[in-house]
Parts: sequence; structure tokens; C-alpha cells
Amino acid sequence: MYLAPFHTTDKTDNGQIIHITPEQGSAFAKGISDDFNPLHDPESKRFCVPGDLLFSLILAYQGLSQKMSFHYTGMIGKNIAVTIPDTNENTFSVLDENDKSCLDASRQGKISHNATLIEAFSRAYVAFSGHCFPHILVPLMKQHNVMINPSRPMVIYESMAFEFEQLNASQPTLQFKESQLEVQGKRGQVRIEFTILEAGKQIGSGFKTMVLSGLREYDQAQIDDMVKRYEHSKLEYNANL
Repeated sequence: MYLAPFHTTDKTDNGQIIHITPEQGSAFAKGISDDFNPLHDPESKRFCVPGDLLFSLILAYQGLSQKMSFHYTGMIGKNIAVTIPDTNENTFSVLDENDKSCLDASRQGKISHNATLIEAFSRAYVAFSGHCFPHILVPLMKQHNVMINPSRPMVIYESMAFEFEQLNASQPTLQFKESQLEVQGKRGQVRIEFTILEAGKQIGSGFKTMVLSGLREYDQAQIDDMVKRYEHSKLEYNANL
């Protein structure tokens, strides 16, 4: 499993207990998702496990269903173990050590346990997802004349869903379709839609939503500085590989 370096697991009667260190979560975000959100830096006081890593682990342990949706109900901080249940139910939750849900999932249709397909799709999705900032979010914020707090950027994963027309694909890819931002005071919700392709032919679709906090009036100079710091983190990481 390509996810082996990014978690450890203990098998129980209830499912897989997943342990993810800050270093493992950060390595996944940077190395697999190409995501340099400061919330995934190991030294961050607000560190949280990347939602895309949890998503990928669910597919790896539960299989890829034809139609799935995921709603993130809580952030997973440092040294918090979670349990992915062994279940055949169409709805289930990933629980933390206090039996509090951090993700609710639902699924319908056929299920594939083809490891090659699951890895290809999860890699394609998380790479697409990791490029939301600055490629998609900055133009959206500029369009609506708002921006996140440059000193405390808060972009929180809220939900994602997808549906395949069929599951006999082998190397699915994702293509951006459109994005929307709904602003309510200092809070905004972003919806990003995508299509799923196999050899250039559409075989499915999906979307991702995120919550932006601490919105204020758009300032190009501050945005440019935020993007510059983001790109510097990426260059520094790649230079140390």
C-alpha cells in the first residue's frame, strides 16, 4: 500500500485503529498532495491531519464504491488515533479516541477492492485537491473582493463526494469543471466541481467544499505575499528531498 509510510495501524474487532504522527501527515500533504497549507506543518500549534489522507485510508481499507460522500465533522490533531470501522453498512463514521465522529461517510452501488484502481483514483483526487490554493482560491477571492487572514490562514475541508458511471477504469484522472464562493460575513464556503476521466472520456463527477474563515477585504499586495510564502515553503521542501 502506497499509504504505508503515512500511518500505522492496529487491528481490533471493531476495525482499524489508525495512528498518524504530525510528521507522517505533513509528509503526505507535501509529498503526495503537493499541499503546503500551514495547518499541516508538524510544528504548527493548530496542526491537523490532512483530510485527503483520511479519505485515502478509507478507500484503502473499505474499498471504492460507485457513489460516495464524506463530511468532515472534526479536525484530527496531534497524536490522536482514529478508528475506521469494519462494516458493510452504507453509512459509517470514523471515530476518535473519545468516540467522537471526525468524519461521516456514505456509499452506494458496486464496490471495488482493486488496489490499482483505488490507488490511481486516490492519488488523482488528492493531487487535484491539494492544488486548490492558490490556483482556484485566489481567483475566487479576487472575484468576490474578499481574502482569508494572511497571518492566520484558515481553509478548512468540509466535504467531498463523487460518483462513477462504472468501476472498470484503470487510470482515472480528474479535471477541474467549475468553482463557486458563497460569502456570508467573515465566512465563506467554496464548492469545487470536477469530472472523472478515463482515457479522455468522462466516467464520473464529483465536488469538494471548503470553509474559509476570517474573511476581510481583498488586498492584492497581501495576497501576493501569502502566495510567495506558500511557494517558498514548496521550494524549500523540494530542495531538501
